[in-house]
Amino acid sequence: MNGLADEDLALLLLIRCFERKLLALFEQGELNGTTHTCLGQEYVPVSLRPLLRDSDWIFSNHRGHGHYLARFDDPEGLLAEIMGRKGAVCDGVGGSQHLRRGRYLSTGVQGQSMPVAAGVALHLRRHEPGTLACAYIGDGTWGEGAVYEALNMAALWRLPLLVVVEHNGIAQSTPTSAQMAGTVAGRAAAFGVRHHALDALDVTAVRHEVAPLIEEMRTDPGPLVLEFRTHRLGPHSKGDDVRPPGAPPADWYAAYRAAHPAQSARIEAAARDRVERVAAEVTARPLASWGGACA
Repeated sequence: MNGLADEDLALLLLIRCFERKLLALFEQGELNGTTHTCLGQEYVPVSLRPLLRDSDWIFSNHRGHGHYLARFDDPEGLLAEIMGRKGAVCDGVGGSQHLRRGRYLSTGVQGQSMPVAAGVALHLRRHEPGTLACAYIGDGTWGEGAVYEALNMAALWRLPLLVVVEHNGIAQSTPTSAQMAGTVAGRAAAFGVRHHALDALDVTAVRHEVAPLIEEMRTDPGPLVLEFRTHRLGPHSKGDDVRPPGAPPADWYAAYRAAHPAQSARIEAAARDRVERVAAEVTARPLASWGGACA
């Protein structure tokens, strides 16, 4: 794999170390509820980070910690939210899945963000030309009717709606082959929506491939489906991985670390240290008051 700038690798490994720390905190009994980590998929939002402007809207999902950290680089606020501690993004009432900060929203309801993103994209087309709405969904979300209703409207009204599909091959515990007939590309084609598939795991390669497509959306509005054929390394949530034992899914970081061991070791150590310091500081905070509102 090609070398990465330290800044990009630091963000990638911040997300990975953050997710691993969450799982450790659950094992220690420090967290309640559930969480869905994006281990293996970190490169998707990091690749898109410089291609999305602050004025763009981002709609995330239940597996959205990487989306949030790529947008804000704020592990303190996110961990405080998950732990219900002071300084939380939404005063601790949103938890792991339901966040709002400025033009960033996430939800644990599959497909719910698509019609909302389409509505926002309609507003942007009318009042903020050149700005887009980006909705992250998974391959399992294509079982929700709201996805198709939103795509229909986006195609009819030429909306600047970017649909990022993190196709990791498994919907909770069901392989895609057992729950999806046809393909994502075929579904997009049925509505006349542009579709582009990406197999690359390299941040630089992804950006080079995607940048002109997103810039075209800004000058010639219309929906675009970006399908990342990616890999979920961990379980759906914390311990519900029913995949048979065998060769682990492809991991971008294993390949990168083998090609760039010195840089990887240095930056991973720094990321791990940062996350440990954040966890110690946030854990010591008092509980959130739950009296405010999301930013």
